[in-house]
Amino acid sequence: MRALISVHDKTGLVPFAQGLAQLGVELVASGGTAAALEEAGLAVTRVETVTGFPEMLGGRVKTLDPHIHAGVLARRDVPDDLAAIDAHEIEPFGLVCVNLYPFEQVTGRPGASEAEAIETIDIGGPSLLRGAAKNHAFVTPVCRPQDYESVLAELRTNGEISLATRRRLAGIAFATSAAYEAAIARWFQEEGGFPETLTPVFDKVLDLAYGENPHQRAAYYAERGARRHLLSRVEQLPGKPLSFNNLSDLSAARMLLRELDDPACVIVKHANPCGVAVAETIEEAYAQALAADPVSAYGGVVALNRPVPAALGEALAGQFVEVLLAPGFENAALDALARKASLRILEDTERRVVLEGERDYRRVLGGLLVQDRDLELVERAGAEVVCGEVTEEQWADLLFAWRVVKHVVSNAIVVAGGARTIGIGAGQTSRVDAVRIALEKARELGHPLDGAVLASDAFFPFADGPRLALDAGIAAIVQPGGSKRDAELIEAVESAGATMVFTGERHFRH
Repeated sequence: MRALISVHDKTGLVPFAQGLAQLGVELVASGGTAAALEEAGLAVTRVETVTGFPEMLGGRVKTLDPHIHAGVLARRDVPDDLAAIDAHEIEPFGLVCVNLYPFEQVTGRPGASEAEAIETIDIGGPSLLRGAAKNHAFVTPVCRPQDYESVLAELRTNGEISLATRRRLAGIAFATSAAYEAAIARWFQEEGGFPETLTPVFDKVLDLAYGENPHQRAAYYAERGARRHLLSRVEQLPGKPLSFNNLSDLSAARMLLRELDDPACVIVKHANPCGVAVAETIEEAYAQALAADPVSAYGGVVALNRPVPAALGEALAGQFVEVLLAPGFENAALDALARKASLRILEDTERRVVLEGERDYRRVLGGLLVQDRDLELVERAGAEVVCGEVTEEQWADLLFAWRVVKHVVSNAIVVAGGARTIGIGAGQTSRVDAVRIALEKARELGHPLDGAVLASDAFFPFADGPRLALDAGIAAIVQPGGSKRDAELIEAVESAGATMVFTGERHFRH
């Protein structure tokens, strides 16, 4: 057998080539690949010897030649193909090992020039890889170092590569080529808004036991080119494997946690926050978040933005928590938490979840809705007080509630006091129902509503929702404004002696 080898990433190259040579495979290689193999003491036929032409155009043209491609594409069961290569004294290849120029690594590097990017657009490599994959009935395409050992093992055991393996490797080759072309297309289109053809690429990170329900298959994929993903820089310590629903809730928790700078705890259940608090210490933040709605918190995801000390570890071990994420753990805390065999413990070494420039995808029937991430968040200076006066304490609670409501499924209402949530109404078809649920939650748990604040993710179309809140004792409301009945709402709030703030932006989350 004859093998053509042309790789940029030389990880595992020499042992692989040595294994092939030991099996009697003739090695044909180009440029730097040939030099690396020769330096290792292997006998190599250089590509220019096969083609009769030297490398040209600074290495842009090496393998783009009929003596190479005909040897890759010739069908062994088509007499005319065999006659054609025989007439031109072309020997067929039985294995093609190619990996591509590091386009994504170069373009992802700060300060990389356009000229550098263009020079890492591989032409010959994808052509060879696709040719070998197309002709996998007779040729083994290999494009990943992690496949080298299994290919060698099969050759050693069987003397050949099975059609099933060649077909599997062909699928990997075409996926590799497609992802590579997609990265190049995205680079050319990145300044153009939403392209005519969207080519995101996702790589599998985890196989999952099942999806939202046991009868659904599932896996977790990370988007190629994203600066971070849900589990990057996250180490799983003791605990069961993460599930589909765990990951969904973890994403919701991390998105909200990134909005909070002070010691904070976010508890999420079914992709909605059910308890959120900021405090002077992380122990207090957890206690306040749990007290916000301990029934809903049962079996939830807990995310903290400060390391877990021993006492907090003991407290968490006493609760039923599915997933715990924190930036560190004292040894005594880990010892306590490790007693809970079902708890997934995640250590987060990421300083900040970076989302700028990331797009949000929503799967719909036969298609995809694509939008920019909702990263806007009005601060105090950008808000308008439309009636009443806001105390410093109220400002803190209003801005806190506004951060939380952005991450609650619409229609969304958050009631807060003392920098913690005390009632959340999520996912209602009526905004007044969301208000009613949030208030009722607070009452059920004995949270005082007098003097509390309320945030609404979108404007109130009528005054009925605010009146319910005002009658319950809510002292200040934050909402986007923009309703045709804003004047009516302002009058209702003002006549109750309360305060209202307009942000000018809404935060639907469906």
